[in-house]
Amino acid sequence: MDNLIAPFLNGTASGALLLVAALGLALTFGQMGVINMAHGEFLLAGALVAYWTQEVISSTNISILVALPIAFVFDGILGVILEVTVIRWMYDRPLDTLLATVGVSLILQQKVLQEYPQGVPVKNPSLLDGQVSILGYDWPLRQAFTIVVALTCVIGLAAWLKYTSFGRRIRATVQNRALAETLGVSTRNIDRITFFVGSGLAGVGGVAASLIGGTNSQLGTKYIILAFLVVVAGGLGQLRGTVIAAWTVGVVDAFSENWTTGSIGLVITFALVVVFLQVRPQGLFTVRTRGLA
Repeated sequence: MDNLIAPFLNGTASGALLLVAALGLALTFGQMGVINMAHGEFLLAGALVAYWTQEVISSTNISILVALPIAFVFDGILGVILEVTVIRWMYDRPLDTLLATVGVSLILQQKVLQEYPQGVPVKNPSLLDGQVSILGYDWPLRQAFTIVVALTCVIGLAAWLKYTSFGRRIRATVQNRALAETLGVSTRNIDRITFFVGSGLAGVGGVAASLIGGTNSQLGTKYIILAFLVVVAGGLGQLRGTVIAAWTVGVVDAFSENWTTGSIGLVITFALVVVFLQVRPQGLFTVRTRGLA
């Protein structure tokens, strides 16, 4: 049973982390067509916020909870700065946004490498130090915490998009930007706030990631490609598709690595996603648009 339960639970936790990373991409890529390769470094920034918070607040149980909203706001501000200074000049040119944000990504990586060449230690909160036994497998509580964070982000984002006026404006912009503008929707402000929220979610994911593995300048590169695959496989801008795809990729990757090795397992996961996209290039779900014929 351990050969089945362990990779399933660990894969679910990995999928939850991928989900938080992909939620922001699903917003910005699905709505604005922006390929933000610096999104991985926003994850890294969230992990650094967790470290800085622990430097100020000695209680790890309190600091990790305080770090979550701080990381959201900090990364959201970083995202707005990136959008105002770089992205806003490249709308409708996704390849240009890819190249520009790759440069931003490399700059941020190098800056963190200079400041913290050995990485930074984020202490595990004492409340998450233990394990919970599930069918005989001792599952680390910090992985369960990652799932709780992911579920909170998904529920909060879904409620925000469905029940608030701003969420309705976002959905209108995704369906038909030109028509939304004629109805008085300021799509420029919508884009900016969407970038804030999407980047902030990456910060929350970075805090969770800091508890799972080491925090160093390469943290973002571990998640960014898989996160993009999750967004594309789930369907651009589709929240439910992103949830399903993240969980599937996480579990498949965990089982593949459990039966082979880490690198081969990752190759198998990539190959399966590519095959799926060949069969269904639009992803699991597609956006309903109101474009004019």
